Amino acid sequence: MEEFVSEPIAPTGGAFDCAAMARGEPGLPGGFVWRGAVHRIVALAQRWKETSAEGAHAGGQIYLRRHYFKLRMDNGQTWTVYFLRQTPKSGPATVRWFLYLVEEGAALA
Repeated sequence: MEEFVSEPIAPTGGAFDCAAMARGEPGLPGGFVWRGAVHRIVALAQRWKETSAEGAHAGGQIYLRRHYFKLRMDNGQTWTVYFLRQTPKSGPATVRWFLYLVEEGAALA
């Protein structure tokens, strides 16, 4: 069963994927805080990127918008999270991680 969430989440402190950060990608943390509870990442199943065209101001160039991750969490759920490459136009500039989907008991591909 899949649930659309689309809420901001906060990375937990500590270890981040430094190799990804060296490639210019977001460093996946060890877990996230969502709705006041800490959830640890057990496994990374998949990662992908989303691009889109910029408006006429940039001559129609393609820009990387989001990094998506499909994760197995310590509570048995599978989360799809994304990281915004640019800060949102509205809201706090520090909010860049979002929980997109939650799947109960889903097997990782």
